[in-house]
Amino acid sequence: MTKDRSFLYRVRQALPDLRPAEKRLGEFVCDFPGELASYSAQELAALAHVSKATVTRFIQHLGYETYEEARRHARAEKQTGSRLFLATATDASTAQSMQAHVAQSMANLEATFLSISDGQITAVTDAMMAARKVWVIGFRSSHPFASYLQWQLTQVIEDIVAIPAAGQTLGEHFVSLREDDVVVFFALRRRTAQADAILTQVRKSKAKLLYVTDEGAPFDTRATWHMQCQTFAPGPLFNHTALMALCHLLITRCLEKAGTEGRKRLRNIEVLNESLEEL
Repeated sequence: MTKDRSFLYRVRQALPDLRPAEKRLGEFVCDFPGELASYSAQELAALAHVSKATVTRFIQHLGYETYEEARRHARAEKQTGSRLFLATATDASTAQSMQAHVAQSMANLEATFLSISDGQITAVTDAMMAARKVWVIGFRSSHPFASYLQWQLTQVIEDIVAIPAAGQTLGEHFVSLREDDVVVFFALRRRTAQADAILTQVRKSKAKLLYVTDEGAPFDTRATWHMQCQTFAPGPLFNHTALMALCHLLITRCLEKAGTEGRKRLRNIEVLNESLEEL
């Protein structure tokens, strides 16, 4: 059973039975598992302030035959997008400068929009404005972006919904998917287990699909459009500046396409807000 478990699961399970030096190494690895994925045994020993022999005993205690086997397992787990694997001991001991964050945000924006054409933006927004219904999906870190897109587009798209709501299942909504619908699926790291099934089901429905991911997701041909947003950051958290910029661009383009009818709807919303004294 242990061999089928994640790298970090093995470390956590082993901690209570480790000798003091090995336990110190185990706690270090739990905090910064990405270090093992990136460094040699000698380099890891130096970072954790233990001997190389301690690293060897620790790896064997986890059930690996060699350090390289453990490192391969850690690297594979790093690809899932766990933020723990993005943190480093160096990051933890130094404050990242404002300039570093701004520079990375700008780099993410540039890289993202180099990979997305204006024609794609036009095609997506044309499809959303013409759709019978627009469905927006997002779980975990993707959920606030799905909610934001749906909330803003409600101003010009009458039939748009973020799914599933609390207490609902996707099946209760997918049963109503039609060929003339549009689905916007945000799937940022770490993607949920049902992401693949969602992509397959939307394709079966023949609805148009905008699939929005980070740069780590492989290009998926099941989507009508797959837009990848760069999320690199100078710290352990993902930088979602480019994702918000993409949302803003899609919303603005839809507002522009709404024309006179869109402006009329916006005016009516403002009138109702005033009469209801909600704002």
